[in-house]
Amino acid sequence: MTMQETETTVISAAAGAKVFPGSDSRRYNYFEPKGRKATHYEDVTVDVQPDPERYLLQNWIISFGDGTPTYSKDWTALKCTDWHGFRAPDQEWERTHYQRQSTIVGMIQNVVENARRAGAPQRFDKAWVTVLQNHVGAFKHAEYGLGTALMRAQRYGYTQMVNNAILTNASYKLRFAQDLTLYLAEVGSDIGGFDLDAGKAHWLDDPIWQPCREAVEHIRAATDFLEQYFAVNLVFEPLVGELFRSGFVMQVAAAQNDFSTPSVISAAEADYERNLANAVELFALLLRDPAHGEDNRTMLQSWFTHHAGLAVKAALQLQPLWSLPRVKVASFADAFERARNRVAAIGREIGIDADLPALPPVEVGQPAAPAAVSAPVNGAAAE
Repeated sequence: MTMQETETTVISAAAGAKVFPGSDSRRYNYFEPKGRKATHYEDVTVDVQPDPERYLLQNWIISFGDGTPTYSKDWTALKCTDWHGFRAPDQEWERTHYQRQSTIVGMIQNVVENARRAGAPQRFDKAWVTVLQNHVGAFKHAEYGLGTALMRAQRYGYTQMVNNAILTNASYKLRFAQDLTLYLAEVGSDIGGFDLDAGKAHWLDDPIWQPCREAVEHIRAATDFLEQYFAVNLVFEPLVGELFRSGFVMQVAAAQNDFSTPSVISAAEADYERNLANAVELFALLLRDPAHGEDNRTMLQSWFTHHAGLAVKAALQLQPLWSLPRVKVASFADAFERARNRVAAIGREIGIDADLPALPPVEVGQPAAPAAVSAPVNGAAAE
């Protein structure tokens, strides 16, 4: 009689039930680091979120009532052979994120306190004060909307690395919306007649902002969390967010005797560079996937077509803002061309076609007059 040896699969979670390769080592080598040695970011992030395909031998401990597991790969249309291969370029985790946020808040607080101490808000050009009140006040609602969309999206990533990148993105957006709210309240207290509710009124009713509001609401309504992450960082931000922040406010403010607002806005521009690097790394990984890359490319292309159409419409509707400052030092046509080239370059970096048509000549003619939703501050004319 021949005795046949059989191997029994160990499914117990009891300590010592299974011996893992390298389990007797004194080094953290249970995952493959991206570089030669594991970074602190990898030590505290990789495999923090469990995965039955790796170390959760007893499968999911908790599931939803309909049988959906705690985390599911089906929560996005994009597929990946190894979701654990993603590493955020900024290598941000809880402690470093709190440290950076604290540094930014401290910087902005110093800028505002010094500006107010020097009486700078009283020297702002009157027409520019109206822009701050009505339109920078409106833009904070776009930032808040994107932040809340990402706050929902961060729950659905299959690994902690993906969720961390989306979560810090949401945190930066919500912080910047708060930055603008507090900044306008503080400088507004030094300017007579400054209406803190005007921004909300313009966001809700001004025709200039309605396509922007529509684009944000489409992002918030998306049910695929990676579609939301993609639309925010690879479409809306370069075509609308940077267009307004860098192409308008930061270009124009100094000529209106306003040197504090660009400092506040600059924090959001630095935030975006980090968020963009993380998003590009993730989507480039998905498009390089040997098994699912082409299907992912098709899906991203469809997302781009949908959200870019809304973002371009929103950007073109903002054109009248460039005619509002009394001293005009920037043009919408130049700002939009930079935005168009920016999104095309991002598309090439991840591997999709993101080329958009150039601004037609009719669009750079005389801008339409903006709707009068609220009165100018101190009777200043919206020139």
